[in-house]
Amino acid sequence: MSFPKKADWNPAEILRTSIDPMGLKYRPAVFMNLRKEQPGESRVRRIWFSIQYLFTPPWDTGIPAPELVSTIAQLPPGRAIDIGCGTGTNLLYLAQHRWAVTGIDFAARAIAKARRKLQSYSPALLVADATKLGSLDLPGPYDLALDMGCFHSLTDEGRDGYAAGLARWLRPGGIFLLYAWQPDSVEDRRGISKEKTIRCFEDNFRLARYEQGAGQPSAWYYFTRK
Repeated sequence: MSFPKKADWNPAEILRTSIDPMGLKYRPAVFMNLRKEQPGESRVRRIWFSIQYLFTPPWDTGIPAPELVSTIAQLPPGRAIDIGCGTGTNLLYLAQHRWAVTGIDFAARAIAKARRKLQSYSPALLVADATKLGSLDLPGPYDLALDMGCFHSLTDEGRDGYAAGLARWLRPGGIFLLYAWQPDSVEDRRGISKEKTIRCFEDNFRLARYEQGAGQPSAWYYFTRK
Protein backbone atom coordinates (compact mmCIF):
# COMPACT_ATOMS: atom_id res chain seq x y z
CA MET A 1 0.00 0.00 0.00
CA SER A 2 1.05 3.64 -0.36
CA PHE A 3 1.14 5.53 2.91
CA PRO A 4 -0.67 8.88 3.27
CA LYS A 5 1.16 12.16 3.42
CA LYS A 6 2.18 13.72 6.71
CA ALA A 7 -0.63 15.29 8.71
CA ASP A 8 -0.48 18.77 10.22
CA TRP A 9 0.21 17.92 13.84
CA ASN A 10 3.19 17.93 16.14
CA PRO A 11 3.23 15.45 19.04
CA ALA A 12 6.81 16.46 19.87
CA GLU A 13 5.63 19.94 20.77
CA ILE A 14 2.87 18.52 22.98
CA LEU A 15 5.40 16.44 24.92
CA ARG A 16 8.12 19.09 24.96
CA THR A 17 5.91 21.72 26.56
CA SER A 18 4.22 19.39 29.05
CA ILE A 19 3.87 20.63 32.63
CA ASP A 20 3.41 18.25 35.54
CA PRO A 21 0.63 18.68 38.15
CA MET A 22 3.04 20.23 40.65
CA GLY A 23 4.12 22.96 38.26
CA LEU A 24 7.53 21.52 37.36
CA LYS A 25 8.82 21.55 33.81
CA TYR A 26 8.52 18.10 32.22
CA ARG A 27 12.02 16.69 31.72
CA PRO A 28 12.10 13.96 29.08
CA ALA A 29 15.81 13.29 29.60
CA VAL A 30 14.93 12.11 33.11
CA PHE A 31 11.58 10.39 32.64
CA MET A 32 11.47 9.32 29.00
CA ASN A 33 14.97 8.27 28.02
CA LEU A 34 16.69 6.20 30.65
CA ARG A 35 18.97 4.34 28.22
CA LYS A 36 20.97 2.77 31.04
CA GLU A 37 18.48 2.58 33.85
CA GLN A 38 19.92 2.55 37.33
CA PRO A 39 18.36 0.59 40.21
CA GLY A 40 15.16 2.28 41.29
CA GLU A 41 14.84 4.56 38.25
CA SER A 42 12.18 2.40 36.62
CA ARG A 43 10.13 2.59 39.81
CA VAL A 44 10.54 6.38 39.92
CA ARG A 45 9.42 6.67 36.31
CA ARG A 46 6.38 4.45 36.93
CA ILE A 47 5.38 6.53 39.96
CA TRP A 48 5.78 9.77 38.00
CA PHE A 49 3.51 8.55 35.20
CA SER A 50 1.03 7.22 37.75
CA ILE A 51 0.83 10.70 39.29
CA GLN A 52 0.32 12.23 35.86
CA TYR A 53 -2.73 10.05 35.29
CA LEU A 54 -4.38 11.29 38.48
CA PHE A 55 -5.07 14.29 36.27
CA THR A 56 -5.21 14.71 32.49
CA PRO A 57 -1.62 14.60 31.22
CA PRO A 58 -0.75 17.35 28.71
CA TRP A 59 0.01 14.74 26.05
CA ASP A 60 -3.46 13.20 26.47
CA THR A 61 -5.16 15.51 23.95
CA GLY A 62 -8.17 13.28 23.24
CA ILE A 63 -7.37 13.59 19.51
CA PRO A 64 -6.43 10.47 17.53
CA ALA A 65 -3.14 10.76 15.67
CA PRO A 66 -3.78 12.04 12.12
CA GLU A 67 -1.11 9.63 10.86
CA LEU A 68 -3.20 6.78 12.24
CA VAL A 69 -6.45 8.23 10.88
CA SER A 70 -5.11 8.58 7.35
CA THR A 71 -3.48 5.14 7.42
CA ILE A 72 -6.54 3.14 8.49
CA ALA A 73 -8.63 5.00 5.91
CA GLN A 74 -6.80 2.86 3.36
CA LEU A 75 -7.18 -0.45 5.23
CA PRO A 76 -9.99 -2.91 5.93
CA PRO A 77 -10.73 -3.37 9.64
CA GLY A 78 -8.56 -5.94 11.38
CA ARG A 79 -6.72 -6.37 14.67
CA ALA A 80 -4.64 -3.53 16.10
CA ILE A 81 -2.39 -3.07 19.10
CA ASP A 82 -1.35 0.24 20.67
CA ILE A 83 1.88 -0.12 22.66
CA GLY A 84 1.95 2.52 25.37
CA CYS A 85 -1.72 3.25 24.77
CA GLY A 86 -2.25 5.71 27.63
CA THR A 87 -5.96 6.37 28.19
CA GLY A 88 -6.95 4.79 24.88
CA THR A 89 -7.71 7.71 22.56
CA ASN A 90 -6.27 5.98 19.50
CA LEU A 91 -7.83 2.67 20.53
CA LEU A 92 -11.23 4.30 20.74
CA TYR A 93 -10.89 5.69 17.23
CA LEU A 94 -9.88 2.26 15.92
CA ALA A 95 -12.75 0.54 17.74
CA GLN A 96 -15.21 3.07 16.33
CA HIS A 97 -13.99 2.01 12.88
CA ARG A 98 -14.60 -1.68 13.56
CA TRP A 99 -11.09 -2.71 14.53
CA ALA A 100 -10.54 -5.29 17.28
CA VAL A 101 -8.15 -3.51 19.63
CA THR A 102 -5.51 -4.33 22.22
CA GLY A 103 -3.78 -1.75 24.39
CA ILE A 104 -0.87 -2.14 26.78
CA ASP A 105 0.64 0.41 29.15
CA PHE A 106 2.73 0.15 32.30
CA ALA A 107 0.61 2.80 34.06
CA ALA A 108 -2.33 1.10 35.75
CA ARG A 109 -4.28 4.36 36.04
CA ALA A 110 -3.97 4.91 32.29
CA ILE A 111 -5.39 1.45 31.59
CA ALA A 112 -8.23 2.06 34.06
CA LYS A 113 -9.15 5.24 32.17
CA ALA A 114 -8.91 3.39 28.87
CA ARG A 115 -11.37 0.78 30.15
CA ARG A 116 -13.89 3.48 30.94
CA LYS A 117 -13.31 5.19 27.60
CA LEU A 118 -13.87 1.97 25.65
CA GLN A 119 -16.62 0.48 27.82
CA SER A 120 -18.98 0.23 24.84
CA TYR A 121 -16.51 -2.02 23.02
CA SER A 122 -14.58 -5.18 23.85
CA PRO A 123 -10.93 -4.17 24.03
CA ALA A 124 -8.09 -6.25 25.42
CA LEU A 125 -6.33 -3.91 27.87
CA LEU A 126 -3.30 -4.93 29.88
CA VAL A 127 -0.97 -3.36 32.41
CA ALA A 128 2.22 -4.79 30.96
CA ASP A 129 5.88 -4.32 30.11
CA ALA A 130 6.45 -3.52 26.42
CA THR A 131 9.92 -5.07 26.54
CA LYS A 132 8.27 -8.46 27.18
CA LEU A 133 5.77 -8.37 24.31
CA GLY A 134 6.78 -11.82 23.13
CA SER A 135 5.77 -13.48 26.40
CA LEU A 136 2.43 -11.71 26.86
CA ASP A 137 -0.87 -13.51 26.38
CA LEU A 138 -2.36 -11.36 23.61
CA PRO A 139 -5.30 -11.94 21.23
CA GLY A 140 -3.09 -11.56 18.14
CA PRO A 141 -1.71 -11.77 15.58
CA TYR A 142 -2.18 -8.15 14.52
CA ASP A 143 -2.56 -6.33 11.24
CA LEU A 144 -1.53 -2.97 12.69
CA ALA A 145 0.68 -1.81 15.56
CA LEU A 146 1.03 1.74 16.87
CA ASP A 147 3.59 3.28 19.21
CA MET A 148 3.66 6.98 20.03
CA GLY A 149 6.47 7.52 22.53
CA CYS A 150 7.04 4.15 24.20
CA PHE A 151 9.88 2.60 22.18
CA HIS A 152 12.13 5.64 22.33
CA SER A 153 12.02 5.66 26.14
CA LEU A 154 13.39 2.12 26.55
CA THR A 155 16.90 0.92 27.32
CA ASP A 156 18.89 -0.68 24.50
CA GLU A 157 18.21 -4.13 25.95
CA GLY A 158 14.53 -3.31 26.32
CA ARG A 159 14.32 -2.20 22.70
CA ASP A 160 15.70 -5.53 21.53
CA GLY A 161 13.05 -7.39 23.52
CA TYR A 162 10.37 -5.06 22.20
CA ALA A 163 11.40 -5.59 18.56
CA ALA A 164 11.51 -9.37 18.92
CA GLY A 165 8.12 -9.44 20.63
CA LEU A 166 6.51 -7.22 18.03
CA ALA A 167 7.84 -9.47 15.27
CA ARG A 168 6.05 -12.37 16.95
CA TRP A 169 2.69 -10.62 17.07
CA LEU A 170 2.51 -8.68 13.79
CA ARG A 171 1.35 -10.59 10.71
CA PRO A 172 3.55 -10.70 7.60
CA GLY A 173 2.58 -7.59 5.65
CA GLY A 174 1.28 -5.93 8.81
CA ILE A 175 1.94 -2.23 9.42
CA PHE A 176 3.85 -0.72 12.33
CA LEU A 177 3.48 3.04 12.89
CA LEU A 178 6.20 4.36 15.21
CA TYR A 179 6.63 7.91 16.48
CA ALA A 180 9.95 8.46 18.26
CA TRP A 181 12.08 11.32 19.52
CA GLN A 182 15.63 11.71 18.22
CA PRO A 183 18.73 13.18 19.92
CA ASP A 184 19.79 16.55 18.56
CA SER A 185 23.46 16.10 19.51
CA VAL A 186 25.94 13.43 20.58
CA GLU A 187 25.43 14.43 24.21
CA ASP A 188 21.63 14.44 24.02
CA ARG A 189 20.17 11.45 25.86
CA ARG A 190 16.67 11.95 24.50
CA GLY A 191 15.24 9.52 21.97
CA ILE A 192 16.92 7.26 19.45
CA SER A 193 18.55 8.00 16.11
CA LYS A 194 17.06 7.02 12.76
CA GLU A 195 19.93 4.64 12.07
CA LYS A 196 19.62 2.89 15.42
CA THR A 197 15.86 2.59 15.10
CA ILE A 198 16.13 0.96 11.69
CA ARG A 199 18.79 -1.45 12.97
CA CYS A 200 16.53 -2.52 15.82
CA PHE A 201 13.84 -3.67 13.39
CA GLU A 202 15.73 -4.55 10.20
CA ASP A 203 15.69 -8.33 10.73
CA ASN A 204 11.91 -8.60 10.58
CA PHE A 205 10.62 -5.27 9.27
CA ARG A 206 11.04 -3.13 6.18
CA LEU A 207 10.97 0.67 6.40
CA ALA A 208 8.36 1.71 3.84
CA ARG A 209 8.33 5.41 4.67
CA TYR A 210 10.02 7.93 6.95
CA GLU A 211 8.94 11.45 7.93
CA GLN A 212 11.00 13.91 9.93
CA GLY A 213 9.05 15.58 12.72
CA ALA A 214 8.79 19.31 13.45
CA GLY A 215 10.15 21.14 16.49
CA GLN A 216 11.81 18.66 18.88
CA PRO A 217 13.88 16.28 16.69
CA SER A 218 11.56 13.35 16.05
CA ALA A 219 10.18 11.17 13.28
CA TRP A 220 7.38 8.93 12.11
CA TYR A 221 8.46 5.51 10.84
CA TYR A 222 6.16 3.41 8.67
CA PHE A 223 7.36 -0.20 8.86
CA THR A 224 5.87 -3.30 7.27
CA ARG A 225 6.41 -6.82 8.62
CA LYS A 226 8.50 -8.98 6.30
